[in-house]
Amino acid sequence: MKKILVILLAAATITPLASCSAQQSGNSSEPAETKSERHVNTNTQAETDRETIYQVALLQSLTQGYYDGIIKVSELKKHGDIGIGTFEGVNGEMIVLDGKVYQALGDGTVREAADDETVPFCNVTFFDKDGSVELSDINDANALKEKLNAMVEQNGKNLFYFVKMSGTFEKMNVRSEIKQERPYKTLDKALETDQREFNYDNIMGTVVALYCPDYMNGLNTPGWHFHFISDDKTKGGHLLDLQFAKATAEYDATPGFEMCLTDNGDFQKMELSKDVSDAIKKVETNEE
Repeated sequence: MKKILVILLAAATITPLASCSAQQSGNSSEPAETKSERHVNTNTQAETDRETIYQVALLQSLTQGYYDGIIKVSELKKHGDIGIGTFEGVNGEMIVLDGKVYQALGDGTVREAADDETVPFCNVTFFDKDGSVELSDINDANALKEKLNAMVEQNGKNLFYFVKMSGTFEKMNVRSEIKQERPYKTLDKALETDQREFNYDNIMGTVVALYCPDYMNGLNTPGWHFHFISDDKTKGGHLLDLQFAKATAEYDATPGFEMCLTDNGDFQKMELSKDVSDAIKKVETNEE
């Protein structure tokens, strides 16, 4: 099976240098040149990789039931130290934090994923803090999205963002799922029977969040996607809801995008232009 790379760049990376300007906020210590200028001026692979969201396959392919692994965890680690995703057979939720890949399983346990575990879908990047936002009195996930959306509007809505938010959470509602076996069902159907939810009170941990711009519709979910892992690395999953009094959200704004596909026959037969937005909403939020 071959891997196919598709490389795209967000608008910020192809703006002529003469028109670029630094617009940093929060506690960012960025110099006057923008990240896109630095990306072009250094012209090194290392810098390019650090300013790129690396995506394996599409959320649309996962939603339609393509659960076969495309790359190994060992390869994934070369492309980022923070991220979210899942594993072959949707065997749990992926949380990548500080360079380690964690697997939140359907039985509620968490383990560090083996290097030979394979991945059908994920997003990772190398986290370089560009700023932070102080958050308080957040009563649910929608309130968190509103606060983070304000940060996006201020810093550039056509960039990608990874957010790392640590603190004590009064309420944390996460889910994972039992590993699927062939023949695979679509993800919404699989979750109807094999999703498992877990509720925790006053738990210390980290929310890892990805923001995709609106133009990513068709490749991923525009807006926010949240995963969580506890400080002791024993609890975690796809975040459904939360509540907290105070936390600091550090963010990394990223202009580049790279996607890894496969030439596998089952993948190539999929109708990836099919509108699966309702199914994606259902699996992301538990809402019909």
